[in-house]
Amino acid sequence: QVQLVESGGGLVQAGGSLRLSCVASGLTFSWFAMGWFRQAPGKEREFVAAIRGSGADPVYADYVKGRFTISRDNAKNTVTLQMNSLKPEDTAVYFCAAGGGVYWSGTHHRDDSKYDYWGQGTQVTVSS
Repeated sequence: QVQLVESGGGLVQAGGSLRLSCVASGLTFSWFAMGWFRQAPGKEREFVAAIRGSGADPVYADYVKGRFTISRDNAKNTVTLQMNSLKPEDTAVYFCAAGGGVYWSGTHHRDDSKYDYWGQGTQVTVSS
């Protein structure tokens, strides 16, 4: 069975950094695009970043571009989200997701319905 387990969340002051990790098991990791999404209280889940199975072509939401970096290590079945210059509005539960049929065109890879498997989420809280 497929499992995605996130870690690395926590409480940080504005301007600080956090590094989220997601370890996958039960799937051929390199076959799957990986995405990070987040959900703040009272808001819908939103796209943060995604990366192809090969590790190429990372894409970012405009509101994190230049501050967040997604990467993956297929040998360790791990995808990482390095978050720098954090802002209070980045406060949310962060989820990693794996998608076997995600296309890198239009908004397909930003659509959470295109991802097949999800982690349980990790809380990120940024204080002002």
